[in-house]
Amino acid sequence: MESDTPSASDQDPAIQGQLILLAASHHDLGSLRTLLRTGPANVQDPETSFTPLHAAIAACDLTRRAKLANGICNGDHSNESIGQEDIEGSAGETVKLLLQRGAIWNDVDKNDETPGCLALRLGLRELYSTMVDAGVRAEMLLNRLDEYQKLKDQDSTEEAEEDAISDQVAQGADVTITAHDEDGIGNPPKPTEQEPQSPSDTQSDAIPNTSSYLRSPVSFSPSRLLDSSANGVMMSWETPLMRRTAELLCPGPELKILNIGHGMGIIDNFFQTKSPSQHHIIEAHPSVLSQMLENGWYNKPGVTVHEGKWQDICPKLIEQETMFDAIYFDTFAEDYSALRTFFSDLVLGLLDEKGGWGFFNGLGADRQICYDVYAKVTEMDLFEAGFEVEWEDLEVPDLEREGEWDGVRRKYWACQQYKLPICRFTG
Repeated sequence: MESDTPSASDQDPAIQGQLILLAASHHDLGSLRTLLRTGPANVQDPETSFTPLHAAIAACDLTRRAKLANGICNGDHSNESIGQEDIEGSAGETVKLLLQRGAIWNDVDKNDETPGCLALRLGLRELYSTMVDAGVRAEMLLNRLDEYQKLKDQDSTEEAEEDAISDQVAQGADVTITAHDEDGIGNPPKPTEQEPQSPSDTQSDAIPNTSSYLRSPVSFSPSRLLDSSANGVMMSWETPLMRRTAELLCPGPELKILNIGHGMGIIDNFFQTKSPSQHHIIEAHPSVLSQMLENGWYNKPGVTVHEGKWQDICPKLIEQETMFDAIYFDTFAEDYSALRTFFSDLVLGLLDEKGGWGFFNGLGADRQICYDVYAKVTEMDLFEAGFEVEWEDLEVPDLEREGEWDGVRRKYWACQQYKLPICRFTG
């Protein structure tokens, strides 16, 4: 639908925002292009928090319901599907225009739905796919910018340190350069006292960082492992996922296995049933290590327990030329960049050329669209690192209905299916 719109340059921002939302909901591309010359594509309605993306997608449902009601009144359903294809097509063009003009793919409305969540709920698969692709592009760009910033910060830090040393030498001071371990990674700093949290911090759903997690206690029960803030580190509902992962990674006995992140020991128990020739486990949390000692893991035949962080231990295993047929990665209090670092920098030196590796795929799993976005992001990054991935979909029960989240602070899973990844070298 195309129409003329008066110049918006002198309009009140609130009025201009409403005009943008209205044009988006009508899929009025002509008016929208004019309005977006001077107005942002990410305005939000003050009552619903709808963005133009929400408005464009929601209009499909409103139009569908109106046509259905009209068809029922007139007794004519013949053109219903054709009309719906037209409206979804115009919505798709509107969504693409908005994304080109800077609309944010994961803004949420007052129902805590992103535009993609809305499209999924309404069964608008093509629009949902468009939003997933937009999320992939945005996340890939942000990840690359983050890598660039880290490199820039590292260069700036090194230059500052070199300048400081040069200044000290010029002034005749004794300068001691910290020695590195044989693995070249240096001695980790001693833990410092954790800073007290503000009330807003303690009420946040954010997962703690690795350092604070490793310094704080955890609690064990038969069905869950929780951190000191009642966040789920590992839970028994994951057992079928771990069982199937172990089956795919270890099809036979006498394999060499590396597991990173013991937790409740779910997958390590399954690995043990495969009679491996070697079974290495990396675990960093002191309380989990104590539990492992109590449960006899240190004395199991073929088992080697490595106490510490994988960032410190894996380079040593590579230096020792220790290779594995199967590797599993399941850590806590780390983000996607840690996983990407692991498979980009370390797996090549740890995995046998015919071996396979996997990871607990919980990336963005508290929201379906985020889960689908990060599955694609991960697949692209894996390919860039030299791996191909096969996904197997496993059904996940309704964890809310089964009471799995009772007493757990953050529901880290909300999807109906688990995408189980098995990665191997390409070619």
